[in-house]
Order: sequence, then structure tokens, then C-alpha cells
Amino acid sequence: MIKELFNKQRPLMVIGFTFVLLFVALMIASLFDSTEITGVNRWIKPMKFASSIALYLWTLAIYLYFISGRELAKNIIGRGAIAMLVGEIILIVMQAARGTISHFNTATLFDSLVFYAMGLMILANTFLIIYLLILYFRARVDLPKAIVWGMRYGIILFLLASVEGGLMSAMLRHSVGVADGGAGLPFVNWSTKGGDLRVAHFIGMHAFQAIPFFAYTMEKYNVKSATFWTTVFAAVYFVFFTFLFVQAMFGKPLLQVFRNSNLVEICFL
Repeated sequence: MIKELFNKQRPLMVIGFTFVLLFVALMIASLFDSTEITGVNRWIKPMKFASSIALYLWTLAIYLYFISGRELAKNIIGRGAIAMLVGEIILIVMQAARGTISHFNTATLFDSLVFYAMGLMILANTFLIIYLLILYFRARVDLPKAIVWGMRYGIILFLLASVEGGLMSAMLRHSVGVADGGAGLPFVNWSTKGGDLRVAHFIGMHAFQAIPFFAYTMEKYNVKSATFWTTVFAAVYFVFFTFLFVQAMFGKPLLQVFRNSNLVEICFL
């Protein structure tokens, strides 16, 4: 399978591997450079993005691999995603090297231009994924029905998480109830003091992998009504994503146990 992916979707696979190498390089840099941005080693954020992009590109290669024909469309999506995300990581690493934040940074004209350029690239990538969703409904996909639906659901939740990312950009912050930065969970740095919209964003984005994998597992073990159970899993996943989003909007950190009144409010909403 991996060999076939390298044959059919070589650019995505190779660039994905390049991002893994970048992750390793940034990890080494973090060991020798203790400079911090908003209380976190400046190379941590580029590391997170490098690893996430590598996984995304490899997953996208799988999505495109199973679409029958449509070579031009697949090339547009694959090469477009590479261009946008390479541009994104260049700007993130550049800002880290400058000792400043990359996202939500409007401190200077230059920083604003960098932030808005990143936003435009992510928006372009989002349109490419919308195109992918259209293909998954209109083109022939050489996979069992449950997996096809798992991939459709994965794309839809990915797009919902992208919308939530747009909300963070509009707010110019990812925290609710506290300032960005400060105490957070190891590596991911999700706030332990207030709401953090990045949690739901992370979960939603990785529906791109999680839901198709669940569907694949159903098919692999010949579970009856695999499509039905995939739909149930996707629905539960969506509820979990929504819960995390609402939790953050209430200004509550991920690990905090809610008071009953807050739980009622969230369930009612």
C-alpha cells in the first residue's frame, strides 16, 4: 500500500516525509534554544504544525488514491495543498525565528501581513477540501460503502473544524476567559485556566483520519451494518466536537469538572 501511494501520490508522500524531517530538526533546535514565546519554547508551535501537516498530507494522499480517474482534479487538490501548507510552515518558522507569535499577530504592519497571508493560504486549502468532498460524492471511489461514508464524514467534520479556526482568527485569540499563553498542558499547551478553542479544532481536524479508520476497522472485522455503525460513530464524534467547542466558549478548561448548572446550560444549548 505504501509503495503504491508513493507511485500514485508521490508529491504528497515525499513532502509529508520532509515535514517529518523538519519536525526532527525543530525538536533538536528546541533542545539547544530555550527562547520562549508566550511562555513556551519558540520551536514547539512549528513542531506541532510540522507533525500535523505531515499526517494531513499522507492522509490526503490516501483520500486521492482511491478516487477513480479525475487525475486533473486530484493534481489540483494535492499540489494545491502542498503549496499552501509549505507556505504556511515557512511563515510560522520565520515568525518563531524572529521571536514573535505567528497567529493573531497584528502588532506591526509586517506581522499583520504575515498573519493575513497565512489565513488566505488556509482558506485556499479549505476550498480544496470542499472540492475533495464534492469528488467523494460525485466520482467513483474504489472502497466499500462504509469506508466511503467514513471519509465523507471525516471531510465534513474537518470543514467544520476549519470554520471554527476561522472563528479564532476573527476573535484574534484562541483562549476564552483568559489571555492567550500562560499555564497549559504539556506540548499542546491547551489552557488549564480558561477555555481553549484549539481543543475542539484539533479533534475536528483529526476526524479526517479517525472516522475513516473506524470505518476501515468495521470492514476489516466484517461487522454487520458497518455503514450504520460508521454513521453512529461520526454522530458521536460530532457531539464530542461540539461539546468541546461549547465548553471552551464557556471559558472552561479541558480538564475542569463542570458544576451541574453549567452542564445543564451546555446540554440545553
